[in-house]
Amino acid sequence: MAKRKDLIKGIHAIEEAIASGHPLIKVLIQKDIRNSSINEIVAQCRKGNTRIQYVPKEKLNRLSSVGHQGIIAMTSPIEFVELELLIPVLYERTKAPLVCVLDGVTDVRNFGAIARSVAFLDVDALIIPSKGSAEINEEAIKTSSGALLKINVCRVNELTESISYLKHCGLQIIAATEKAKDTVGQVDFTLPSCIVLGAEDTGISLSILQKSDQEVKIPGTGLDSLNVSVSAGIVFYEASRQRSK
Repeated sequence: MAKRKDLIKGIHAIEEAIASGHPLIKVLIQKDIRNSSINEIVAQCRKGNTRIQYVPKEKLNRLSSVGHQGIIAMTSPIEFVELELLIPVLYERTKAPLVCVLDGVTDVRNFGAIARSVAFLDVDALIIPSKGSAEINEEAIKTSSGALLKINVCRVNELTESISYLKHCGLQIIAATEKAKDTVGQVDFTLPSCIVLGAEDTGISLSILQKSDQEVKIPGTGLDSLNVSVSAGIVFYEASRQRSK
């Protein structure tokens, strides 16, 4: 069995990873195992909004045949960027920041395709929630054609709080939704901007819509809506077009 670099196996190793602040995406715990050490790991994971999944022993054995002690953590193949540190740096570069928030995009292929558009169209950062987002794994990196290894990705605990922070920093919040009256061409993207994209089934959450400065749609005469990754590319292009004038 090939050794996977994105796995941390065993109670002590995972305790050390948590203590050192190493970012964990998800922790898999054997269904029939409970002890004080695992209970403490669970408590720390919940505090840090790390996903927890209880699985059969067979699944853990498929990932690692020995040494897992009933618990395996999955780590991120990329290094996340702190949002509060990134925005001031973008302003220092004398440019109007352009970032994208993904609210509930869980499909790995859509996520990877959006990341590729972020890289191609010079969006400064992709902001995702620690829960309710697609996993950043090998498939996501492959779909992004490696873009996820090059762009700024910020993982935050609360999207609404992050939206409030971006507004405080002077970014206009632009929510892309097919229910809007205005079109994407009516936005002044030369201003500091945050583009919000929602899940295909539920769209953007109400709490974030209420914080948006403008809701916009992509005009069309065919289907009711576009795939979220396609929509992202169109909105990013319009922002890039305006900024290149």
